[in-house]
Amino acid sequence: MIIDCHGHYTTAPKSLEAFRQRQIDGLKDARLSPAKDSLVIGDDEIRDSIEGAQLRIQRERGTDLTIFSPRAGGMGHHIGNAVTSALWSGICNELIHRACTLFPKNFVGVCQLPQSPGVPPENCIAELERCINEYGFIGCNLNPDPAGGYWTDPPLTDKWWYPLYEKLVELDVPAMVHVSASCNPAFHFTGAHYINGDTTAFMQFITADLFRDFPTLRFVIPHGGGAVPYHWGRYRGLAQDMGKPPLKDFLLNNVYFDTCVYHQAGIDLLTKVIPADNILFASEIVGAVKGIDPETGHYYDDTRRYLDAVTTLSATDREKIFSGNVRKVYPRLAARLAQPR
Repeated sequence: MIIDCHGHYTTAPKSLEAFRQRQIDGLKDARLSPAKDSLVIGDDEIRDSIEGAQLRIQRERGTDLTIFSPRAGGMGHHIGNAVTSALWSGICNELIHRACTLFPKNFVGVCQLPQSPGVPPENCIAELERCINEYGFIGCNLNPDPAGGYWTDPPLTDKWWYPLYEKLVELDVPAMVHVSASCNPAFHFTGAHYINGDTTAFMQFITADLFRDFPTLRFVIPHGGGAVPYHWGRYRGLAQDMGKPPLKDFLLNNVYFDTCVYHQAGIDLLTKVIPADNILFASEIVGAVKGIDPETGHYYDDTRRYLDAVTTLSATDREKIFSGNVRKVYPRLAARLAQPR
């Protein structure tokens, strides 16, 4: 079985984005604020939006199941306030639940959290519990920078985040570290801000002893870990200079990387530097880069093709990357797959 740990509902019906725009307009003029029940999306609209995109790509590329979440760039935690974010996150998560219900063999949900700059993360706990307990979701996406490129909240290792971590541990669900849109004109959102977020999160983990306090807390760092694999020696050396244990002992029981890397040399490096036990297959479909690579004639985001071409992986390693590791990191998924289907 091939499980893609990183997929977004980037093809949601246009009425969802129209509702969001009305919500944003309402921040300036309350008379323009839409009522929640004004958004009406039928099941057929959801089917149509997925069958020609994510579902078609699954079939073409031979993958079986995608861990599915709202569009990352659309989370928009910097917009409005906690009330704004709560309404928007609830709507997006409900739509993911409906999509997963319509295609239960193909998708399983993870939630968007109603984060807002400066608002304590414990404010997200109610939505997290609702999605896990009522919708059957198996994890969440956690934005380390709700300010959208300005990093106004404490680092992920700060005790400010601890109430949320306590709930993640209690529910036994992981978080994928995933920023949203960039408000900072210096950072292109998918080309710079996303990679910055991944890299910054990993460096924050090095600087503290978070996993001493939460030994079973688990994070997935997407996009191949940002710059981390390419500069693995730098991070090993920095940890050593700080008097930390080797990274394989200090972080790799809790931190995992996905394979959203869009060229063969990048996947080759990732699989050479990072242990196979810490790599989860992912493609991000339909995500940041949708075109065809003129050097190969194949889609950039066809990451299974790259993994199939890696010559240094054993059959056991491939099984871990394609299926075994994601079951370990997302135990609620493992439990679901163990049930008769």
